[in-house]
Amino acid sequence: MTLMFIAQDRLSVSRTNMRHSRKAPDVSDILPTIRKRGVIQTLLVRPAETEGDYEIVAGARRFHAAQIVAAETGEAEALPCRVLAAGDDAAAIEASMIENLARLDADEVTQWETFTRLVREGREVADIAETFGLPDLTIRRVLALGNLLPRIRDLYRQEKIDRTAVRHLTMASKSQQRAWLALLDDPQAYVPTGHQLKAWLLGGQSISAAHALFDVESYKGTLVADLFGDDRYFADADAFWTAQNAAIEERRAAYLEAGWSDVVIVPSSERFDSWEYEKAAKRKGGRVYVDVRANGEVVFHEGYLTRAEARRAARGEPIAATEKPVRAEITSALGGYVDLHRHAAVRAALCGHSGVALRLLVAHVIIGSPLWTVRPDPQSTRNDAVRESVETSLGEARFDEHRRAVLAVLGLSDEEPTLTGGNDDDHGLCQIFHRLLELPDNVVLDIVAVAMGETLAVGSAPVDAVGSHLNIDMADWWQADACLFELVRDREIASALLAEIAGEVVAKANEGEKAKTLKKIARDALEGENGRAKVERWVPRWMRFPPAAYTSRGGVGAVAAAMRAARVEPDPEPEKLAA
Repeated sequence: MTLMFIAQDRLSVSRTNMRHSRKAPDVSDILPTIRKRGVIQTLLVRPAETEGDYEIVAGARRFHAAQIVAAETGEAEALPCRVLAAGDDAAAIEASMIENLARLDADEVTQWETFTRLVREGREVADIAETFGLPDLTIRRVLALGNLLPRIRDLYRQEKIDRTAVRHLTMASKSQQRAWLALLDDPQAYVPTGHQLKAWLLGGQSISAAHALFDVESYKGTLVADLFGDDRYFADADAFWTAQNAAIEERRAAYLEAGWSDVVIVPSSERFDSWEYEKAAKRKGGRVYVDVRANGEVVFHEGYLTRAEARRAARGEPIAATEKPVRAEITSALGGYVDLHRHAAVRAALCGHSGVALRLLVAHVIIGSPLWTVRPDPQSTRNDAVRESVETSLGEARFDEHRRAVLAVLGLSDEEPTLTGGNDDDHGLCQIFHRLLELPDNVVLDIVAVAMGETLAVGSAPVDAVGSHLNIDMADWWQADACLFELVRDREIASALLAEIAGEVVAKANEGEKAKTLKKIARDALEGENGRAKVERWVPRWMRFPPAAYTSRGGVGAVAAAMRAARVEPDPEPEKLAA
């Protein structure tokens, strides 16, 4: 690989570059450095078709930033480049992606576009995985996006649909995807998401292949799989139950041959409640109860007797074989009646036990619910400088400390990316609920705060409402950084910021200067440099609680005013609610 300096007018962005686009990339994060020091890190290029010209395989953002600096100064410096051999598109694509992934995370759709081009160039999944040091499954997950209609990929890229929806939609046929998009476009229609989307795609059934007691690979029926490679589901519930029941009978025969006194099948219309039984060893007449659940899961409870039988066995009396239930004590309709009345009683009683209700609510927020949509805010941005500024902020660091402490209290791994948005698992929900019942109110309220913080939508009205109620002073949590000033592109705003930071006299004296100069003076005042007195604890109006605008053009301030106007005064007699 040759190292050389190449004039900017001899360079162009290669189509193999993963960031090749008609639209120039955002270079706001690297532009200040390149203005000050020039391009230090080499670009990766290869010879173009025109002799003497070169295509940029990696380093497009550095190239675009250098062009901006050249336009500002009138001098286009030659750029340091490493030169690849010509002609090998696959190698060029790999080099581009390796370098870009190491520095600037590409969204999954961009990764899909690049991996797809590698596949077209003849690379196998295993080769791509080895090149990038990623598991095969990760590559397959990205390539799975190819099963989606282009519009769904665009919605995902724009973060208008989340990863869960995309995961389920990879199982859908093209006609199902079009039908789902039609629901999305219809403001009067219900659009299934999350677990409801999975059930919608599978016709109301979502029996996971993980629940099969039989060999799934030899199963003759149809399996529907998401193309991420993790989950598979049975398309035909009747065919599944035929095979599952045969497997249950085989297991039942094996238990009887092993010496168990009996094996009782508990059908999905009934349930095995452990508190109605007591443990009993095989040699003392214990039975095996096979709990068959509607979702296809089968649980084998070994060594149980009814309470009456257990007491009889303790007295040395024989256990009559006829005492085992021959059929269900209640019908399905009666079971529904019982369930609905128990449900009505429990939720009425919860109204008088707010502490228990709070813990149950928190358990549902953490684990999930088929009736709720609960997910953490992704805190997404496509601007790397903004992402870094937030991730290194005091507020984000403090919140992460609280989150890790809560995970530890609940017995969950502190490597979990979030506390909330679980997988709607009844067993896990009950475990979390019982753990919460053991904790004092102050600890549960700490958990509530973290769960609420994760699910608080960025840019929403509640953020302003809570911040104003708590009288949050952003100067305690934030201080001005380079990212803020790079994002200010309006000269009028730059002048207003300077007046607020350094004073009206300074702003008036520099009113003819460019926005770049105004921002530089403002930063000098904040940092106490170049002879200016240091200004402490400055916060722009937009970030305060409540926020305000700098100009008559409105914006944040207008929104805040509308919110204040709509604010409802508290009830002067809240005790009437209890009555």
